[in-house]
Amino acid sequence: MKYARSTNKNPKCDPPEVKRIVIVDDHPLFRKGLEQLIHSEDGFAVCGEANNAPEAMDVIRKLNPDLAIVDLSLPGANGIELIKNIRAEFSKLPILVLSMHDESLYALRALRAGAEGYVMKHEAMANVIQAIREVFSGRPYLSPAMAAQVITKFAHRQAEGEADAVERLSDRELEILELIGKGNDVRQIAKVLHLSPKTVETHRSHIKDKLDLKNSREVARFALQWLSARGA
Repeated sequence: MKYARSTNKNPKCDPPEVKRIVIVDDHPLFRKGLEQLIHSEDGFAVCGEANNAPEAMDVIRKLNPDLAIVDLSLPGANGIELIKNIRAEFSKLPILVLSMHDESLYALRALRAGAEGYVMKHEAMANVIQAIREVFSGRPYLSPAMAAQVITKFAHRQAEGEADAVERLSDRELEILELIGKGNDVRQIAKVLHLSPKTVETHRSHIKDKLDLKNSREVARFALQWLSARGA
């Protein structure tokens, strides 16, 4: 196993009233900062960590935590696939998403997959404790900026009756479309998502076909316009 860590030797994890949390994120420094923030609050403790989906499932099975905090951009299987797998095996385990993606479509997909909350990473240090409390109280949580975006998008679609062509894309294809729109080439995307360039090219081809575009140049143009229309 490349990286999977149980922190259940931490004395904060021992009292029965402590809520035990697992963090799934492939950035060690972010995990560390999040762990310190959570440990600053009485009643919460990070008892396990993982940096990808298979390791996350192993840690969750071993520790049976009270909450999983999941990043969407993971090596291999992405966070939405992980959420679906967690929900299939642990139907009552609350899941909170922390993501760099500020497009509401990601939040909607995460919630549909079974997450109870969605916080953007740049808001995490300000909002994550409130998000954890809300989720433990049985209430769904969206950070204020994301909540406003979701409501606006829903209202617009209801009024116009429109169907976003991008919704035909898979979760991974959506990630790649966003990265293309931000100016990344195939090799850069492969590095960010821990995929092979060939796999990224295959996904780009699927994007082209699903959006009825002619070539990779049109995919790049569409991706840029899509992001610009959303203020990304």
